[in-house]
Amino acid sequence: MRNHSSVTTFIILGLTNDPQLEIVVFIFLFITYLFSVLGNLTIIVLIFIDSHLKSAMYFFLQNFSFLELSITTSCVPTYLHIILSGDKTISVKACFIQFFCIVLFGATDFFLLAVMSYDRYVAICKPLHYVTIMNRRVCRNLIICCWVSGLLVIFLPLVLTLNLEFCGSVINHYFCDASPLLKNSCSDTWMIEQLVVVSAVLIFITTLVGVAVSYTCIIRMILRLPSVQQRKKAFSTCSSHMIVVSISYSGAIFTYIKASAKDEVDINKVVSLLTVSIAPLLNPFIYTLRNKQVKQSFHDTLKRFALLSKKPLD
Repeated sequence: MRNHSSVTTFIILGLTNDPQLEIVVFIFLFITYLFSVLGNLTIIVLIFIDSHLKSAMYFFLQNFSFLELSITTSCVPTYLHIILSGDKTISVKACFIQFFCIVLFGATDFFLLAVMSYDRYVAICKPLHYVTIMNRRVCRNLIICCWVSGLLVIFLPLVLTLNLEFCGSVINHYFCDASPLLKNSCSDTWMIEQLVVVSAVLIFITTLVGVAVSYTCIIRMILRLPSVQQRKKAFSTCSSHMIVVSISYSGAIFTYIKASAKDEVDINKVVSLLTVSIAPLLNPFIYTLRNKQVKQSFHDTLKRFALLSKKPLD
C-alpha cells in the first residue's frame, strides 16, 4: 500500500457513543455472534461427517455457512473488543484487511446464492439427471468460480482504495467499510466511488438475474405438477433458499449499493447489522428447521455422542 499521509491508525466510532447503550449493543452482538458461530459450525461439521449429506445441495450449504461465518467473524469480534477495551483505534493495515475480507466474502456470498438457485433448478426441473449434472467436479468448479468472480469484481476498486492518501482518521462505522474509508481520504475519490457503485450493481444484477431465471423455471415446473401434494413437496425443497435470498438482497440494496454514497453512512451502520450479524444467525436455522434430513442428522449425531460419553461409565 502506497501511503503518503501521516495517518497510521483509524478511530472506529461504532454504533453509539452512549456508554449504557453500548452495553446493550455488546450483549446483542455477542449473543448473535455466538449463535451464528454455533449454528454455522454445526452445519459445516454435520455435512462433513454425515454420509447422508453428500449431495450437491449440502456441499453448497456447507460453503454458504463458511461464508456466513467468515463475514460475521471479519468484523463483529473486532468491534466487541473495541467496546470491551475502550480502545477504538485500529491500524490502517488491519482496517484494510478487514475491508478486503468483508467485501470479498460478501461478493462471493451473492455468487454462491445464484449457484444454489441453479442447483435447486436442476433438482426440481431435471431430477433424473441431478446426480449426473451436479457431480463433485462440477460443484467444485462452481465454488471456485464464485470465489474468482467475487475477487475479480472487487479487485480494481480495492487496489485504487489502497493507494489513497488519508487526511482524516475517523471511521463513522463499527467496521472498515468503503464509504467511511473514502470519507477520510484527501484524494479525489470520485472514480473509486463510481467503481464501487458499478461493482455493487454488477454483483447485484448478475446474481439476481441468475436467481430470477432459475426460479422462473422452477415455478413454471411446479405449476405443471398434477397434484397439490407434489407442488407442496417441490416448493418445500427451495423455500429455505428463497427466504435466505430475500434477506440477503433486501440488505444488499442498502448496504452495498448505497454504501458508496458518503451521505448514507449513518443509515448503513444500522442496515449492515442485517448482513454481518442477523443474517448469519438466521440462515443456519432457516435451513435446519425446514430440512428434515439435516434435523435427523443432528439428532443422530447427538445420540452417537451420548452413547460414546456413556461407554466409559459402563
